[in-house]
Amino acid sequence: MKIKDSLSWATTQLEKACERPRFEAELLLAYHLKKERTYLHAFDDSEVERVEEFEELVQRRANHEPYEYIVGSASFYDIELDVEHGVLIPRPETEILIDLVAEIIEKEKLTNIAEVGVGSGAISIVLARKFPNLSITATDICDTPLKVAKANAQKYKVDTRVNIIKSNILDEVQDELELVVSNPPYIANDFKLEKNVGEFEPKEALFGGVVGDELLKQIVLDVKAKNIKYLACEMGYDQKESMEQFFSEIGVSSYTFYKDLANFDRGFVITF
Repeated sequence: MKIKDSLSWATTQLEKACERPRFEAELLLAYHLKKERTYLHAFDDSEVERVEEFEELVQRRANHEPYEYIVGSASFYDIELDVEHGVLIPRPETEILIDLVAEIIEKEKLTNIAEVGVGSGAISIVLARKFPNLSITATDICDTPLKVAKANAQKYKVDTRVNIIKSNILDEVQDELELVVSNPPYIANDFKLEKNVGEFEPKEALFGGVVGDELLKQIVLDVKAKNIKYLACEMGYDQKESMEQFFSEIGVSSYTFYKDLANFDRGFVITF
């Protein structure tokens, strides 16, 4: 089958699974051929080798499996992170959280921080690359993220400054910390997610409790109890009111909320 015919077939197969079926068809074929997408247009009369393998990739995507799991990689900030089943795929919204934290690190000249819920390592690795003098302790309770994050840290040569450990929140962290950053699970347990998320991405990284904000609140309490000055967290778009009320209840007075690019409430920064 020629490239142009393979793309036409794949586009049709992907129409119900994604918003840009032609674009994703091209991404999958470029990945299969180990070529750039421009090659597909320049040589669209070329035959596709091992076409059955390409068709298997397309069928996986047609079944709503995320593209990042199929190819084992996710673009984030200025890097490519290895990902696999059991690890949350990093989202563009989290880049905003990194920029806010980077401002604090630069302004206050911080050198020792922690990340709760390391996932693929996205936040810690980007921050470590930005700040050569920064030491980061990154925690997770699940083995697959710990393994993948360690591999990604080694890939970008920041593994000597990003210490990745198994811990519930900060329970196993002994270091004196100046800031904690987290993109924790914050979705209510009964919330119906799209198939590509709900059936494929790890539930431990998505669901935060019956209401959804339980883990967020526990992180706030733990950071406050350890006398750490700064906390920056991502949250759900509908959690600003409940978190604001919680801050009032526990005596947190210095905080700001921030929005994502779609103008939804997306997180907060606390100064204790």
